[in-house]
Amino acid sequence: MLRSATNLTAALALLVSTASLAAAADAEACRTVRMSDPGWTDITSTNAILGNLLEPLGYQQNVDNLGVPITFQALQNSQIDAFLGNWMPTQAAMVAPLIEAGSLDVLVDNLTGIRFTLAVPNYVAEAGVKSMADVAANADKFDHEIYGIESGASANQNIDRIIADPEFGLEGWSLVESSEQAMLSQVDRASRSGKWIVFLAWEPHPMNVKFPLTYLSGADKYFGKLGSTTVRTVSRHGFAEQCPNLAKLLRQLVFDVDTENRIMGAILDDGADASDAAAAEIKANPAKLDQWLAGVTTFDGADGAAAVKSSLGL
Repeated sequence: MLRSATNLTAALALLVSTASLAAAADAEACRTVRMSDPGWTDITSTNAILGNLLEPLGYQQNVDNLGVPITFQALQNSQIDAFLGNWMPTQAAMVAPLIEAGSLDVLVDNLTGIRFTLAVPNYVAEAGVKSMADVAANADKFDHEIYGIESGASANQNIDRIIADPEFGLEGWSLVESSEQAMLSQVDRASRSGKWIVFLAWEPHPMNVKFPLTYLSGADKYFGKLGSTTVRTVSRHGFAEQCPNLAKLLRQLVFDVDTENRIMGAILDDGADASDAAAAEIKANPAKLDQWLAGVTTFDGADGAAAVKSSLGL
């Protein structure tokens, strides 16, 4: 009788385990994870971290270089699966209608408590420009220009709104649109010559070390309070139901400023390949894997953490 009870308990445990695994299994269509990179080094870095996890788990990551508006359109049309770069509140105007329409799902806040707004080099701040209220009074020194990133970016749209807002007194000013790297090259040239420049800045990013800078207060209406920016992971609607194992991984994939800064620095300053830089960071801080991969399996149902650690030689 005791043996029968023991066997029954073991059988029930196996049944529960098998049922749980089946419930977590991803559809065949989930094997390829379609993602976007707008050309921002922070998203290149976080995509690379995920890529180092996906391959040993039996998935393939496919990253397209898409501008932010096209990225959200692709999510809405189910042409990509997930995006790690939903910066809030900057992108709120783009994202809110999609969430309300049920065509986009928020999976997790993957980075919190960071800054994303306009900034100036420290020598400009030391000369008296510390808030948006100080910018207009120095229009000639700034050549009536604010430097942003790529055309179509929500941050640029907010800069245009700031220029048009009578509160800031920036009538006649222009937004200079360019890529992240082109903008930072302009900041570099200005810093070397002591020229005044106001530009879009954010963290994490090596610019915070390379260019001693001051984030300007006063643009809360458009960029949120300093230190209140959040980056979210979003997906096409229905992704989590179709790919529960992947969704679990993405919901647990939370980053920190130091991790991203190190990877971005390796890419921008050392010319490292993004995947190699991310792999080196993971190997240097392997404890994060336990958080990211808790309860995650390979596509075939094996222990996910063990597969990733083996692949990385840990």
